[in-house]
Amino acid sequence: MADKYEQKILIVDDDTDILLAAKLFLKQHFNVIHTEKQPENIPTLMSNENYDLILLDMNFSRGATSGKEGFHWLSEILEIDPAAIVILITGYGDIELAVQGIKEGATNFLLKPWDNKKLLATITTSLQLRQSKVELEDLRNKQKVMLSDQDSQFGSIIGQSQAMEKVMEDVKKVARTDANVLILGENGTGKEMVAHELHRASTRNKEVFIGVDLGAISESLFESELFGYKKGAFTDAKEDHAGRFEVASKGTIFLDEIGNLTPGLQSKLLSVIQNKEVVRLGTNKKIPIDVRLICATNMPLYQMVKDGKFRQDLLYRINTVEINIPPLRERREDVPLLAEHFLKVYGKKYNMPSKRISQPAMKRLEAHEWPGNIRELQHAVERAVIMSDANTLQPNDFFLSQKDEPESDETVFNTTNIQETEKMLIRKVIDKHGGNISKAAKELGLTRASLYRRIEKYDL
Repeated sequence: MADKYEQKILIVDDDTDILLAAKLFLKQHFNVIHTEKQPENIPTLMSNENYDLILLDMNFSRGATSGKEGFHWLSEILEIDPAAIVILITGYGDIELAVQGIKEGATNFLLKPWDNKKLLATITTSLQLRQSKVELEDLRNKQKVMLSDQDSQFGSIIGQSQAMEKVMEDVKKVARTDANVLILGENGTGKEMVAHELHRASTRNKEVFIGVDLGAISESLFESELFGYKKGAFTDAKEDHAGRFEVASKGTIFLDEIGNLTPGLQSKLLSVIQNKEVVRLGTNKKIPIDVRLICATNMPLYQMVKDGKFRQDLLYRINTVEINIPPLRERREDVPLLAEHFLKVYGKKYNMPSKRISQPAMKRLEAHEWPGNIRELQHAVERAVIMSDANTLQPNDFFLSQKDEPESDETVFNTTNIQETEKMLIRKVIDKHGGNISKAAKELGLTRASLYRRIEKYDL
């Protein structure tokens, strides 16, 4: 016999024979089946157990046919758990009442006497609906947490420079509309943060924000990930799967690294944007979608259009409004604000005593070119908070990439001193990754902790 389902089911009916028959049959398929004759016990039962599905009779008093009792207890159940999945049990003459029950929040109804196959099919279909609701609610909760975490880490867009004031003004103007937005800027400038801010300030902010890194999705998985698939569409398609566009419907979808798409994938994406509908792999059914589209890239899309590498019609579709994020070297007056902000964030994160940045250190930060932009500054402050024991951070507490250092491999290997060679190699790899310790550690074949120990050892 196949493994039983883990879901918990409650059956409420005043007919002992029905309760027994349903329990004996469903026990073959589900691990937990509870039965109850008295509907007055429903609140207590629900307070003691989280039921995945409730089978509820519509009439409990002898001779009653109005369904009022069923409606009453349906209302009570949904008051306790608005996400509850309730299947009404009714006789043939009560179908209109059952339909009314669905309008009032029931998921489905069963006619007495039922066929066991029909009973199982109705329950499993309803449980799939519950799973979808749970997953969607979980996704919404994660979005709320993610936005909250982002608020605590980044706050709103930080900057007082003229360039950033222009960005914030553009965000304010376009956020309340449904216009498609294209965000342009170098790596590490905060394009995703601006996308989140657009969503947060939009009329869709209570719906989901779905971010998709197009640079991380292979061409073979593009359609299944973005548009979904039907069970059996390919070897590993074990069940129906909604794509990112479908999940994001009513909310916002953020397509990062859109400049990485091949011409073939650009064509498929254009069709979805134009028609506002997706077709899951393995089906011909068109599913309408309603999404706010935000795209971003660090690539020169206009030059790519001239070179025939990016579709002009797709560019016109995604850039109703363009927002250009300036690199940090063009907004140096924002460096102190950002540095102080990250100082507080990581002091709190690592439970460190309050620290400050000395004036010479701040001048060094302001003078740096920041090839890795805000992300590099963030990592530099994080490392300084972790590695320094002092309450005041000095210039040497900040590891900054040195672009004026020789790039030749001979620089690394022109000494027989092994420790000096290791020190210079570590510095070179960290420079290469703009201060990103995780990437540098991976290239060096070290753990983050091992790399931090070497950084401390060599005073890098």
